[in-house]
Amino acid sequence: MKRIELLAPAGNLERLKVALAYGADAIYLGGIKYSLRARASNFTIENIREAVEVAKQYNAKIYVTCNIVAHNSDLNDLEEFKKYIKELEACGVTGIIVSDLGMIDIARSVVDKLEIHVSTQLSLMNSEAIKLLKEKNVKRVVLARECSLKDIKRIAKVSPVELEVFIHGGMCMAISGKCVLSNYMTNRDANRGGCAQSCRWFYNLYDENKNLVNDKLFTFSSRDLQTIKYIKKLIKYGVASLKIEGRMKSEYYLATIISQYRRLIDSIYNHKKIKYNDYIKEMLKAESRPTSHGFYKGKITCNEQIFDKTAEIPLQDFVARVLDYDKEKKIVKIEQRNNFTINKPFEVLSPSGTFRLEIKEMWNNDNEKVEVAKHAKEVLYFKSDYEFSEFDMLRQVK
Repeated sequence: MKRIELLAPAGNLERLKVALAYGADAIYLGGIKYSLRARASNFTIENIREAVEVAKQYNAKIYVTCNIVAHNSDLNDLEEFKKYIKELEACGVTGIIVSDLGMIDIARSVVDKLEIHVSTQLSLMNSEAIKLLKEKNVKRVVLARECSLKDIKRIAKVSPVELEVFIHGGMCMAISGKCVLSNYMTNRDANRGGCAQSCRWFYNLYDENKNLVNDKLFTFSSRDLQTIKYIKKLIKYGVASLKIEGRMKSEYYLATIISQYRRLIDSIYNHKKIKYNDYIKEMLKAESRPTSHGFYKGKITCNEQIFDKTAEIPLQDFVARVLDYDKEKKIVKIEQRNNFTINKPFEVLSPSGTFRLEIKEMWNNDNEKVEVAKHAKEVLYFKSDYEFSEFDMLRQVK
């Protein structure tokens, strides 16, 4: 059986490098055009070419999202879209992720080697629809996030194409992201890259007589997805790719979440004993929103929703990113990310694992001693016998 792929997001080249270092087998990213994350630091063709070269060092693949729900105006210049697809193939991209049927046909008419994956935006939840897409030479289908574990199992048994499923990250309160709240409230089209996340705003709740129900502010977004306990079954079902959501997430979030799924997948294939709570405990260090199993158990309940935004907690555990390590002088160069104080316990997050650390003395570029790092992105130094790498991160233990 082909080994399952761990697919991670990247909003820019720096995050892409972090995602690969922490164990992603493939990366999906958005270009300047045709992508559903307009506010992400999307990639130019030159960026994509560089991303492919970086991925080659890890024997990893790059997929590019072209997943807008296209209006006629988006495809007025067909030659421009065709040129873009050809450029992606020339860059060495493995595949594109598309949600529009017309865009699938256009892309297939100009490229041969480039894989075409169908986005979750198409809300694919049955095997008959997938069989139809096989006729369009689609390589892979990203199932709708509304699919249950039973749905995935049944579809996987008869699917003529590869299947990809979401395993972690943000969920939309509308079916497969097809929300119009953002359009109505801000004139930003959620299905063309402009979602304002209106479901996460604060609202007053009124009854049918327009009386205020209570003073508590209301939201109606979904809990984030977390499926650590279902990965073994997804591997057994023959799913091709496990997808983490989050092209707008931080490098620390990506490092934490990717590393745990990487460890878990490797442990499953190596038939090691799994202690799920250990993985969940690590993931919670990067989660600012409550999580749930989403639709994996079937029909959702109130426990999978967020009605009270106070449930969201800003995290400040991530305090610094390692920039460099001087092997001769044994000096670590870091960049501050959140306020922290020395002489307190720290934890180092590394592609090779985690370990405890103490910082007894620290100084800045002016060689001044610093006890409290409180200036945003200040460059600081401390001594350590441990040989750090550029992708290591520091978090303060509370």
